[in-house]
Amino acid sequence: MNGMKTTMLLAALTALFMALGYTLGGSGGAVIALLVAAGMNLFTFWNADKIVLSMHNAREVDERSAPDFYRLVQQLAQRAGLPMPRVYLIDQDAPNAFATGRDPDHAAVAATTGLLAMLSRDEVAGVMAHELGHVKNRDTLIMTMVATIAGAISMLAQFGLFFRGGRDDGHGNMLASLLAVIVAPFAAMIVQMAISRTREYGADRAGAEISGNPHALATALAKISGRAQAIPNPVAQRNPAAAQLYIVPTHVSELFSTHPATEKRIAALQEMAGAMGAVEGKPADVGAPVTPAPFRTSALSPIAAPPASAPRRRSALDPHGRG
Repeated sequence: MNGMKTTMLLAALTALFMALGYTLGGSGGAVIALLVAAGMNLFTFWNADKIVLSMHNAREVDERSAPDFYRLVQQLAQRAGLPMPRVYLIDQDAPNAFATGRDPDHAAVAATTGLLAMLSRDEVAGVMAHELGHVKNRDTLIMTMVATIAGAISMLAQFGLFFRGGRDDGHGNMLASLLAVIVAPFAAMIVQMAISRTREYGADRAGAEISGNPHALATALAKISGRAQAIPNPVAQRNPAAAQLYIVPTHVSELFSTHPATEKRIAALQEMAGAMGAVEGKPADVGAPVTPAPFRTSALSPIAAPPASAPRRRSALDPHGRG
């Protein structure tokens, strides 16, 4: 049912793109718009991860360049029963994260250095588990395709407003063009929100199940939501359609947010934590306590290891309770 709804919404976006092409260029414009939409969808299918990662200037890390962060994602992927995704860091102060890729076998997850510097290890685990939840639910492809088409509709509308506005095609035609370039991007945004908002709740639930600690994800959302909106995000400013990829919305009004209200997501996670029997500092499905004194991180050492003098503790991420 969810797949059918997504297909219909994606078809609606394509129809909007064609309608805008028809308004600006007649039947020929509609055909061209259809061909362009089909080409974009095909290109995005094979290059979704490359498009998004390049847009953010993300750099791939491994077990040598970011050992703790990489191993954290590796442990979560194992718990989720997923292939190991490629792992990326983005040198950006705004705290955020996203997942991309056409399927779980070609997935990638990324986090900003600002996010790693702000959260404890367990909170980072909650965030990355959320992103793996998108991968497990196969959201990553459709979200990238929707962002691509919605962005194209906005660009075509701006193009039409600039070039069509100067033509003397009669008052009616000019009015139709103006209506199209205003209504089409707005309608695309509504469709985009319908897809993204539903999937965020699903990824929150999947992430809480993967990490076994809904409370950690809830506290992470509470910490980063305000900062993500306060700190400028150059990528989202250039391409607002990219905002739906992030775990929390960037600087946009609540009316036009592609995400559910953070307060509602936190409330749902807290309810889930109660149902799972999870309490602060203790994951629901693992008997071992998490590290009681979360350590801070830095851009140079994405997730710093605990001091050598500290006693070794069992990890909440290990289903067997090993250190």
